[in-house]
Amino acid sequence: MTYRLKTLTLAALMLVAAMPAQPQGLRPPGKPPVTGSAAVDAPTPADFIVAVVNSEPVTNNQVRLEMARTLQQFAQQNRPQPDLQALAAEVLENLINRKAQLQFARDTGLRAEESAIDQAEQSIALQNQLDLAELRRRVVREGQTVKEFRAELADQILLQRLRERDVESRVRVSDLEVAQYQAQQQSVPEANAMQLNLAHILVAVPESATPAQVEALRSRAQRALERAKAGADFAALVREFSQASDVANGGQLGLRPASRYPELFVQATQQLGVGDVAALVRSPAGFHVLKVVEKLNTNAPTMAVTQSRARHILLVPGPRLSELEARQKLADFKKRVLARQADFASLAREHSQDGSAARGGDLGWANPGMFVPEFEDAMNRLAPGEISDPVLSRFGVHLIALEERRKATLNPEQQREAVRTMLREKKLGDAYRAWAQDIRGRAYVEIREPPL
Repeated sequence: MTYRLKTLTLAALMLVAAMPAQPQGLRPPGKPPVTGSAAVDAPTPADFIVAVVNSEPVTNNQVRLEMARTLQQFAQQNRPQPDLQALAAEVLENLINRKAQLQFARDTGLRAEESAIDQAEQSIALQNQLDLAELRRRVVREGQTVKEFRAELADQILLQRLRERDVESRVRVSDLEVAQYQAQQQSVPEANAMQLNLAHILVAVPESATPAQVEALRSRAQRALERAKAGADFAALVREFSQASDVANGGQLGLRPASRYPELFVQATQQLGVGDVAALVRSPAGFHVLKVVEKLNTNAPTMAVTQSRARHILLVPGPRLSELEARQKLADFKKRVLARQADFASLAREHSQDGSAARGGDLGWANPGMFVPEFEDAMNRLAPGEISDPVLSRFGVHLIALEERRKATLNPEQQREAVRTMLREKKLGDAYRAWAQDIRGRAYVEIREPPL
């Protein structure tokens, strides 16, 4: 599991040193119920070493445990069961890479502090609506000690910090790269990447038409074009002028890959935006008036987003306020607001330990990805007018009230940042694979026996 940081806009949160996002859900760091393949459900054989990474062993039981986790995920997603031999080889390679990376992290001075492990454990408990004691009881019932559970959390934190230091911190996207990408997308996008929905008016020209008749039909099509460009209702123009078979649908041909449109139509509309009308197009069938209804580039980031406007109250646990007390206090705030005994904004001004307190906790309109995952996931589950239960992030405990949602088109600067983010994600994937191969290449790896 990876933990990716998202850009923060909460004023107080930005003052805190960034820590890796915590695991989402109880299961990942613990042992899953071993269900699924008979090969994995079979009685565990005597454990043995299947590989050695530098001086540390990888055991058969470790491979079996990871296989059980993977098979459980396949079952939950209703995916067909993979070939067990191939899965075992893949799991073994992943364990080797993980062990090599952890060794490198420790050798280069990275550590996971007890406070960070505590925070991860508390986050998992809260996200599963458990207290810490109940979480630990469940971990033990599932066959893992609390010490083992916390050790896996420490490993996850170490791996994320290592990747942040050695991979993510080195990946940059220049303004020039963003500009070049946008220019490329505005020129001739790949037909398979572009999806179009065009509305059209066909003024048919019979094969036997005389030049005079062709000119009369051109004039008719030109009148339709001029009225369309002047803003007339296109569906009404279709009913008046078109001789195509899609009159009842307002002339719309439907959203489809550009490769499934005639090349003449694609060329005529490739420089147009949504709502624009192309110059008159002549084909063997006649004259066409084309209007762009939808235009999507599947290789480009979306230029329209759903924005959320929320308020929140942040309490930061410390010597005078435990995490449990903060949760209880925020739960009481929620009850008071729902009972109309208090106003959320007033409570935020009085109690919130965030820079937004002066604004009644108002966070303004936020695009997707602006908040840390723990906060954003909870906010996204709310409908306008709803208030969350207390939400634990790495920065404290929040109470979130969602006020509104809206569809918004990104402005030019936001579009550039969306492109930058997309290009960075592509670069990160390539950089991570090269980095992981390099770490693997530095390690001494001895394959002993195939896992059973």
